[in-house]
Amino acid sequence: MAEKDQQEHVTANSDVESAMVDSEELRHKKRMRRLGYAAAFTVFLTATVLALSLTVMHIKNPNFRFHTVEIEDLSLSSSNTTPSFSMRFEAEVAVKNMNFGHFEYDKSVISMSYGGKKVGEAFISNGEVKVRSTKVIRVTVEVTSKTLSSNSKLATDMKLGFLTLTGHGRLDGKVYLMKVFKKKKSTQMDCTIEVNLENKVIQEWKCY
Repeated sequence: MAEKDQQEHVTANSDVESAMVDSEELRHKKRMRRLGYAAAFTVFLTATVLALSLTVMHIKNPNFRFHTVEIEDLSLSSSNTTPSFSMRFEAEVAVKNMNFGHFEYDKSVISMSYGGKKVGEAFISNGEVKVRSTKVIRVTVEVTSKTLSSNSKLATDMKLGFLTLTGHGRLDGKVYLMKVFKKKKSTQMDCTIEVNLENKVIQEWKCY
């Protein structure tokens, strides 16, 4: 009888120990599962932050170019001593904003030059370009050689029938992200415009 009681006591102890081991293993599995969830969430959060920093939060300079250029009026004087020209361009300027925030720019000026000398300008009012969009601005450019002194190159170019003008402009402003972050950004335009004097048209123009 005593032996039987002892066996039952040993069995009971074994069951308790087994239950304790199972409980400890269960707690360990739960801890490991929680650690796994935490690690997965950390990886997900890191990947999300990295993706945002490479896309949404990466602020680029907007793009600023002539979109179209047309001659509306052109007057010439081919005098050998004092050659001169006067013309008016109607142009469209495109401001392309590829950021995930809108771009607010200040008023600006586009300068036109011939042979390194300023011969005209156009004015751009301050404005805004929406998120990931392009805004087209119409401008009128008045160009005249009155500001040029005696220029033998001008006489030669006019005899050949072509004038090469250069245009330069710069837009300064800020990109706003989620109405919280803002960063100063600027963009500039440098263009070459070749004018066909005989046909009174733009032969070719390039911006870079």
